Amino acid sequence: MLNKIRPGLERALTPVGHAVARIGPSPNAITVVGTLGVAAGALVLFPRGEFFWGTMVITAFVLFDMLDGAVARVTGKISKFGAFLDSTMDRVADAAIFSGLMIGLYRDGQETLAWVALYCLVAGAVVSYAKARAEGLGYTCNVGIAERAERLIVALVAAGFDGLGVPFILAVALWALAGLSTITIGQRFATVHVQAKAAAEAGDAGGPSDAESGDAAQARGSAAEPRP
Repeated sequence: MLNKIRPGLERALTPVGHAVARIGPSPNAITVVGTLGVAAGALVLFPRGEFFWGTMVITAFVLFDMLDGAVARVTGKISKFGAFLDSTMDRVADAAIFSGLMIGLYRDGQETLAWVALYCLVAGAVVSYAKARAEGLGYTCNVGIAERAERLIVALVAAGFDGLGVPFILAVALWALAGLSTITIGQRFATVHVQAKAAAEAGDAGGPSDAESGDAAQARGSAAEPRP
């Protein structure tokens, strides 16, 4: 949902990108440093119950991490590896945030809510993987009411206010995220299913719809990721 404001945000960050580029850090360095800062804030402060200060540290590094794209654009260093690194580091940051929340809640005796945080972590990973896998198969999958930006905003705002003593806000936010993430997974499955069905009915021999044919079934087996 927040992807709709991405073009405007990119334009707003361009002047900042010029300023940062003059200092010298590469886009990839910004990505890595931003992720390490997020992970440190989440895994050091959240487990100690310091939800407010953990949120402040994480937010600072999330904002810093947003500059990698701006610097890449103004320096002409946009690359496929940079996009791969950015997406991979996003998954690391997400895992650190929800793992930190889970540990902090468990240590505070809130075992049920800790399990909800773990579910949010897993569901968020599935949301991201569903889109990546769909696009790898040639489908579009830009749908969902709880994409990464929405999940981070809800989790961090709730954690910050919880750290200030606002009751129940973190519990409400995590349960809501669990439900919204589940709905988003369903939306993405449904979207890809509709496209696959339409392609199959159209008899597109070169499209992903060949998954219903014997040759495509063999291709699917060879392309499938290894399972434990």
